[in-house]
Amino acid sequence: MRFTIAAAFLICITTLVVRCDSPTPKPKKEAPSQETPKGMVWIPEGRFMMGSEGPQARPDEGPVHAVKVNGFWIDQTEVTNAQFAAFVEATGYVTTAEKPVDWEEMKKQLPPDTPKPHDSLLQASSLTFKTTNGPVDLNNYAAWWEWKPKASWRQPRGKGSSIEGKEDHPVVHVSWDDANAYAQWAGKRLPTEAEWEWAARGGLKDKKYPWGDEDINTGKAKANSWEGSFPYDNTNKDLFFYSAPVKSFEANGYGLYDMAGNVWEWCSDWYHYDYYKTLGGKTTSNPQGPEGSYDPYNPYIAQKIIRGGSFLCNDTYCSGYRVASKMKSSPDTGSQHTGFRCVKEL
Repeated sequence: MRFTIAAAFLICITTLVVRCDSPTPKPKKEAPSQETPKGMVWIPEGRFMMGSEGPQARPDEGPVHAVKVNGFWIDQTEVTNAQFAAFVEATGYVTTAEKPVDWEEMKKQLPPDTPKPHDSLLQASSLTFKTTNGPVDLNNYAAWWEWKPKASWRQPRGKGSSIEGKEDHPVVHVSWDDANAYAQWAGKRLPTEAEWEWAARGGLKDKKYPWGDEDINTGKAKANSWEGSFPYDNTNKDLFFYSAPVKSFEANGYGLYDMAGNVWEWCSDWYHYDYYKTLGGKTTSNPQGPEGSYDPYNPYIAQKIIRGGSFLCNDTYCSGYRVASKMKSSPDTGSQHTGFRCVKEL
């Protein structure tokens, strides 16, 4: 999804439109003999073909290229509200969404001479989803996103909402900076996008989704996504309109939950539109991503990779639940459908 805090300001102050099978296998290699970190799963080392060039692939998902990754531990689920609350209680951490916007920093991500917005737009806020009354231009993200004051991980839908009773839901409205701070506190780190995709594939080879190639709308619900016509009619086949408790759907071959749908997940890599094209025909070992960020659609904004799709993903819009699908957002952006999980090395 090409939507950031900076893009939200552009919309607010200029009304600018911003331009989103096979049986489950067992892991081939056993985990290390050391004790398994709580809530984590061992992902064996391996080599795979990363990216996509299929009919639904976007230009930045190709070319498909060979990647090798070392083994690592990864959280079995997305970080939950309860886990993030423990971090905040222990450290007193204040998330990006809970702080007023620093205009001097924000204007660095906007076209030159962008006028300063009204002070009401600089208060602590975050991006929340709103349904539309009918079909809209799917390139106009402003049609279903709202810059809402007081929205944060504590109040996912804005003032008056809460996470009470949703302790086992993934934490949302966390920026990359917030996710990275949590990971460091937990003695972990954010995954590279190569690690994330390798883990999401669950041991399957050249499959479209974590469960194989069966269409997401065929058979039983496989992930928390948008069924129906986006963004105005959700049939709720999967029983969830917003986020779902972690472990609500079947795990992949490595025992990982929600590697498709529920919430997008931050990765450590910078986003660069042409990065895959720079890797050549050889196998790349443990790629860490490009040195810097570039997006021709948002040239002023440095962005990080997000993976996995969310409860808003639909084939007519983003198909973000494909294992090779990639999106991006600025490190200071939080939204109602973005969370994370962590990894740990030996």
